[in-house]
Amino acid sequence: SSMDPHSSPQDVHQCDLCETATVYSCCDFCHVNLCKPCMGKHISDGCDQHKIVQLQDQRSTLIYPKCKTHPQNNCEFQCKDCNNIFVCSSCMASKQHKGHNFVEVTEVYKTKKSDIKKDIEKIEKQIFPTYEEIERVMKNQLANLDGGYEKLTTEMSKQGEQWHREIESIINKMKTEISKMKVKHKDILRKHLDEIKLIHSCIKETLQAIRKIEISTEVAPTIEYNSEIRDFRKLSPKIQVSLPTFIPKPIDHEKLNSLFGKLTPLSAAVEENVLSLNKTNASSGYLLDEPELVVTIETGYECLRSVTTCLNEDRIWTSGETNDIKCFNLQGSLIQLIHTKSGKFPNDLAVDSDGDLLYSDWKARSVYKAKNEEETELVKLQGWKPGKLCVTSTGDLLVTMFSNDETQFKVARYSGSTEKQTIQFDDEGKPLYSGNGNIKYITENRNHDICVSDCIAEAVVVVNQDGKLRWRYTGHPSMKETFDPRGITTDSKCHILTIDNENQFIHILDQNGQFLQYIDNCDLEDPFDLCVDNNDNLFVCEYLKGKVKKIKYLS
Repeated sequence: SSMDPHSSPQDVHQCDLCETATVYSCCDFCHVNLCKPCMGKHISDGCDQHKIVQLQDQRSTLIYPKCKTHPQNNCEFQCKDCNNIFVCSSCMASKQHKGHNFVEVTEVYKTKKSDIKKDIEKIEKQIFPTYEEIERVMKNQLANLDGGYEKLTTEMSKQGEQWHREIESIINKMKTEISKMKVKHKDILRKHLDEIKLIHSCIKETLQAIRKIEISTEVAPTIEYNSEIRDFRKLSPKIQVSLPTFIPKPIDHEKLNSLFGKLTPLSAAVEENVLSLNKTNASSGYLLDEPELVVTIETGYECLRSVTTCLNEDRIWTSGETNDIKCFNLQGSLIQLIHTKSGKFPNDLAVDSDGDLLYSDWKARSVYKAKNEEETELVKLQGWKPGKLCVTSTGDLLVTMFSNDETQFKVARYSGSTEKQTIQFDDEGKPLYSGNGNIKYITENRNHDICVSDCIAEAVVVVNQDGKLRWRYTGHPSMKETFDPRGITTDSKCHILTIDNENQFIHILDQNGQFLQYIDNCDLEDPFDLCVDNNDNLFVCEYLKGKVKKIKYLS
């Protein structure tokens, strides 16, 4: 017979008896593949339970265990009162099982088959891909290890070169000082020498005059001679000029090490990692199926744009399209009020590692720090306006900024007021982000990735800490409207959460950009910005309603 056009080479089976002929039948009782010539041999062994079926219909006949007490019977039941042992009809009628409860083996078999099918599905769809992903990540970590350590040694060498330059500078300054001292020393000695030479010359002339009088017989000069010995005995002042000395400081190796820099120890932490199998996606292990609304805070803003949590987790900072920035407790009471320097509304808020508020003032082209009711300028821009802010785990400040004509956009990293990194283009020199940047939000993930929600490009753009593009997320196929990402934040599990203003819900992604689930309950209306506190509580602000909603979404 002709082969099925849909069958593949692995579907072709050989006879288990002769091991040469191709087969399309099998014995469903004995589970052996048989060609036509071998069928006769197989069923002629005196057993009356053989069942020859087409290969595709195999495994339809259940093979029951034989009864140990009545070997001629199959066990088609289990006794629930006797630890579910297999029993046949004769056993059921015996005194041993009188009044016991029995269950049909076929029912247990079906249930177990269903469980097995679910387990296979979970392994195939969740566990296996998760381990594949873990393996991929581990391989990447190993592949990037040399580069990481090379970078570490390069940083150390740079520090060394800087130290060498500083030491050379100190030595050169001292050498210049020595040269100046040498010139001064020479001048003093030369001046004194000239004075001595002059006196010496006078003495010589006087000596010659006295000798003439000594040998002269003239009376008058001899009598008129006055001795000048008293004047000559008084010598000129003695000049003592000491050479300067260099006193080297003993090298304090311990202090030197601490001044040069600190090398943090290698740390390897084993973190319990349990995969939850009750979710649609393997990575969403900690996400609740139904996030729940905990509390709603009325801020009083007509247009609420930003929300961020304080280090004190019972408080939040909020801002809208007015020049006031408000701090509320979770009971909704106003705790503190700050006004922007320029009198315009702030583009974004953040809290630094000291717990002080930072805000970006697009009108003043500055980022300000508010502390003890004083506002100091932290960053001042030229030709650019600051957009959104993010304080990183290392205490750096990430600032999104757009050019005055709003055609260019970039991310800059600041340490204090010093810019130390710019992220704007990919490896091919193309812009990573669209031009206009007023409402591009930014966050840092726990793995140090930098995530930007680019609503103009309808994408979440994620780069690593070196600014290299990792991935873009452009929405989920189930969305009804265009993907419109606004506020973005991350949690302790490296989940990325971003507002989708157009579709009115929140997308939750894993650190590799895989969609996990939506938060589409909690009656979110016009959501605009969001943040997560240290306990993974979510705060979402509603733009037109002026409300902040606290949501629990992790178990």
